[in-house]
Amino acid sequence: MKITWKKVWNVIIGKQEKKPVTFVEKIVSFLKTLVWAICVVTIINGLLIASFVVPTGSMEGTVLAGDFLFVNKFKYGPSTPQIIPFFNIPLPFYKFPGPYDPEKGDIIVFIYPGKSTELESPEFTYYLKRCVGAAGDSLSIIDNSVYVNGVKENFPETGRKKDSSTEGANFPGGNSWTLHNYGPIYIPAAGDILKLTPENFRHYEMLIRREGHEIIALGDGYMIDDVRTDTYTVERDYCWAMGDNRDNSADSRSWGYVPYESVVGTPLMVYWSWLPDDNTEKPIGYNHMTGQTVYEKNSFGDKISNIRWERIFNTPD
Repeated sequence: MKITWKKVWNVIIGKQEKKPVTFVEKIVSFLKTLVWAICVVTIINGLLIASFVVPTGSMEGTVLAGDFLFVNKFKYGPSTPQIIPFFNIPLPFYKFPGPYDPEKGDIIVFIYPGKSTELESPEFTYYLKRCVGAAGDSLSIIDNSVYVNGVKENFPETGRKKDSSTEGANFPGGNSWTLHNYGPIYIPAAGDILKLTPENFRHYEMLIRREGHEIIALGDGYMIDDVRTDTYTVERDYCWAMGDNRDNSADSRSWGYVPYESVVGTPLMVYWSWLPDDNTEKPIGYNHMTGQTVYEKNSFGDKISNIRWERIFNTPD
């Protein structure tokens, strides 16, 4: 006789298990089991460990498009469920304090904040990038090298970059910064008092709106929540995220800061890997809207024949 946890629990509470008899009862029993399974997976997914599929090549060669990762969600603070598994339906969530904050060099999974001109992304999406700057840091990119607080940072050994690029950066707008020569830019921390000026208004306008406030530029100042002011006190800590594949990555250079509360975890290990739906070996174009290379679609047979056995159980770093 097969023993299940349900049977054990029923014995403990003295409940007699009733086996479904009719077809309707069997359907009802199946639906109850399905709902219960979804609830359990949702809770575990929110509190401890989640599964994440790398969709693009923005972090190559640290992680590859088509890698399936287990993500540690406890490190930066567990949360109530953020989505309904299998359906990708976003839920209102609360994030608990975690033992660590995102630090420079960490690989992070976070909720995509949306384009620099959007209050939020129209579609709930997780991104995976490297944290290259934390709250309170000043960052600049000079000739494709990242400097944090004036100190040149080592480029990840597994990363990829070109020698030169003149492609413009979309954030914060109103300047001539490029992907390879960017900034300097300050990464806000909670409690910072920002002096608002015509020169930095576009820089901070969306940050203020994303923190839940209305801001209007006047001829000689600003109105925030119907209060006339020329300063704003930052409410959240932020970090700066960039892909290790520096010239094929839509990242903070395109859409700005990532709030700590949107950082959901860090990769634990690769548990499966194969060629994604887009064939990363056959580029066929470039999407200027997303900043991503477009690849030829793979067939299921291609994916099966290109399982990356050597990547399974690897730990990204």
